[in-house]
Amino acid sequence: MKQPLGVILAGGLARRMGGGDKGRLMLQGQSMISRVVERLAPQVAQVGLNANGDPNRFDDLGLPVFADSVDGYAGPLAGVLAGLDWACAQGGEHIVTVAADTPFFPCDLVPQLILASEGMTVPLALAATKEPNGVSMRQPTFGLWPVALKEDLRGHLQNGLRKIVQWTEMHGARQAAFSSTPFDPFFNVNTPQDLETASALLKDHA
Repeated sequence: MKQPLGVILAGGLARRMGGGDKGRLMLQGQSMISRVVERLAPQVAQVGLNANGDPNRFDDLGLPVFADSVDGYAGPLAGVLAGLDWACAQGGEHIVTVAADTPFFPCDLVPQLILASEGMTVPLALAATKEPNGVSMRQPTFGLWPVALKEDLRGHLQNGLRKIVQWTEMHGARQAAFSSTPFDPFFNVNTPQDLETASALLKDHA
């Protein structure tokens, strides 16, 4: 498999944070989105950013920025589709998506997703957190997605499908499970309280 392209999903409305770009929130003197870029870039061939609105507000990141391919804030799947369209234009075959508000995702996310998809005709895999009780919780905004399925996804989005797991299950997606010890690496910042928690985690586990 060619090295995937990386796509940061930042197209949400961030209602619980009062709107705006959550990725711009600061953690120990550095924005969350810059932390996400630093963690993702070594794992992929190139990084792009899915964000709606004026793309110029991200000029400082030096990344290609592309909006949702469908109208109406259709959720993370719309960002996945935008990423697949972008990757296709670059000659890419796969993307790996990550969320802009999740600064601690695994440094081996991409290789583990690729490993989980080995042997699939059309590789497709989602990350999951393995809890101490053995139960796995899917992390559907973190996944390996094939450009080959972009038109299939576009059709389902146009027909109103919005749930990631519903679409991925149609195509037999596999899981790559990651330990939740010492904390869930997919912890994401949705509220001001979450931001405080993330800051504490960074201090304790830097």
